[in-house]
Amino acid sequence: MKLATTLTILALAFIVTVILAPIIIPLLRRLKFGQSIREEGPKSHMKKAGTPTMGGIIFLIAIILTTVGVGSYLDLFTTQTIVLLLVLVGFGLIGLLDDSLKVVFKRNLGLTSLQKLIGQIVIAVLAYFLLHGSFDTSLAIPFTDWTIDLGIFYVAFLIFWLVGFSNAVNLTDGIDGLVAGTASIAFAAFGVIALFQEQADIALFTFAVTGALLGFLLFNANPAKVFMGDTGSLALGGALAMVSVLEKAEFLLLLIGLVFVIETLSVILQVGSFKLRKKRIFKMSPIHHHFELSGWSEWKVVLVFWSTALAVALIGVLSEAFL
Repeated sequence: MKLATTLTILALAFIVTVILAPIIIPLLRRLKFGQSIREEGPKSHMKKAGTPTMGGIIFLIAIILTTVGVGSYLDLFTTQTIVLLLVLVGFGLIGLLDDSLKVVFKRNLGLTSLQKLIGQIVIAVLAYFLLHGSFDTSLAIPFTDWTIDLGIFYVAFLIFWLVGFSNAVNLTDGIDGLVAGTASIAFAAFGVIALFQEQADIALFTFAVTGALLGFLLFNANPAKVFMGDTGSLALGGALAMVSVLEKAEFLLLLIGLVFVIETLSVILQVGSFKLRKKRIFKMSPIHHHFELSGWSEWKVVLVFWSTALAVALIGVLSEAFL
């Protein structure tokens, strides 16, 4: 894929998002799809109550239109593209239902964890069977030539990977612009890797996501005019994990997606510590709230996390290119 084509994909997804946002945001506001804020969360977040949520719809539409449109035009609409869109839309629909229930009942609780899990498993299994027969079921060990072939058990890994990272990105979505920025960096990194691998169909999808998220940031950066909600965060996490699977760079996602991994670990450690010792490790988890309660402004937290995401993404891309 040529540089001009890559830039065109980025620009197209960006423009579609920027056009859609001023149309959809007022609609969400009129429908009273406002965010409910956790009472136990940082007090500074209470002023955000009522900000339109489900904004993930905006960039999901832009990603779909760009991927399908450009993919059809350049003959890049493949089985892999279909699988990526299946995971993106499927996880997005789970998030949309979750967000809708929160709005209807005016509380910060939507689907139960079990209901989400069942939906995520169904989509992961569908993705596996769409790829089955022409798909490499081995796992590459980073920085080595070693691989582990999981065979039929790869479906269990795929479920774990998609569910784990969709929830990890969802946990990270707690500050204006945090996920939109870190996810755009991660998708761009995997887009570059797709170019190295000459997988133009995956590059098309990843750069469409990157462009759409950069457009969404114009409306989601502090002070946010709209939140992506679970509609966006679950979709992004599932799609990011699926991209790593199709590039056979599964474990590299632990590096490129390090911010999401740290956020998840902070929750696990906090819950474990409180259950075992009745003591908290952090002032609040996920860890971005700990820094907020330590006196950092939202912008400082976001910029530090973005910088971390950019640094590990560069390391990940360079390792794939030269090792």
